[in-house]
Amino acid sequence: MALRVAIQMDPIGSINIDADSTFRIAIEAQERGHELFYYTPDKLAYREGRIVARGWPLELRREKGNHFTLGNETEIDLAEWDVVWLRQDPPFDMSYITNTFMLDMIHPKTLVVNDPFWVRNYPEKLLVLNFPQLTPPTLIARDLQAIRDFKHQHGDIILKPLYGNGGAGVFRLDPNDRNLASLHELFAGINREPLIAQKFVPDVAKGDKRIILVNGDPVGAINRIPAAGETRSNMHVGGRPEKVGLTARDIEICAAIGPTLREKGQIFVGIDVIGDWLTEINVTSPTGIQELERFDGTNTAARIWDVIEDKRR
Repeated sequence: MALRVAIQMDPIGSINIDADSTFRIAIEAQERGHELFYYTPDKLAYREGRIVARGWPLELRREKGNHFTLGNETEIDLAEWDVVWLRQDPPFDMSYITNTFMLDMIHPKTLVVNDPFWVRNYPEKLLVLNFPQLTPPTLIARDLQAIRDFKHQHGDIILKPLYGNGGAGVFRLDPNDRNLASLHELFAGINREPLIAQKFVPDVAKGDKRIILVNGDPVGAINRIPAAGETRSNMHVGGRPEKVGLTARDIEICAAIGPTLREKGQIFVGIDVIGDWLTEINVTSPTGIQELERFDGTNTAARIWDVIEDKRR
């Protein structure tokens, strides 16, 4: 069963083909005989009742520096395609949100992965609020006094932008830190969004586990170890991936959140677990499947396409 697959993603020329999850998903689709079309988020448009995108037919190969070939630029009506992948990276801003509204107009006749309605309603750091029994103590607030009270209660906290990504703007404020007011001023000068604060989990020194779920079921995990002197374990900022298994607590967390992810059409999800605590549920553009495949041979992309193909039958 050959599908017509459009991929909305960041510019393809600069991706790391040994790490990029979108590349792995797309090349798996190509190997299964699916037709690929690529466009960037700025090329998505609403025109007189239709959702269209200007982009290129796409052919991929695992060859560094020569990993793609584009056909002639053309405009397509996305309602005529079988699958659209929503795969650009955050920030989760009004541009991102507007894209989800437009893609919502063609889903589910055209299957959008992940379901754009719930991507919009479940950004990474907010979906976890539905599972307070699984998360470290958490505060979402813009008010400086509320953040001060939270820090006074818990002593050692992490403070970060609510809609950030890749470890950008993440600060640890220990009991002796005196920079909270200055950081609050800095964030307030950038935008009007609340901040998220969480009690610091010392186990982060042992790694921040990324668990991959496909249609609500865990398929494996990688552990991301912070670089020396870092609190952040994101691979964007020098975190080192290593092989790791799933603990009983990890399986308990996945069992608790899996039915919600499945019900809301979140086919490909990456969750972050530090020690025994769930810290994020990534539904916008999760990563980690190539590292997982190198460590233990798990072909997450194949599992994802099995689910999509089953939904399109």
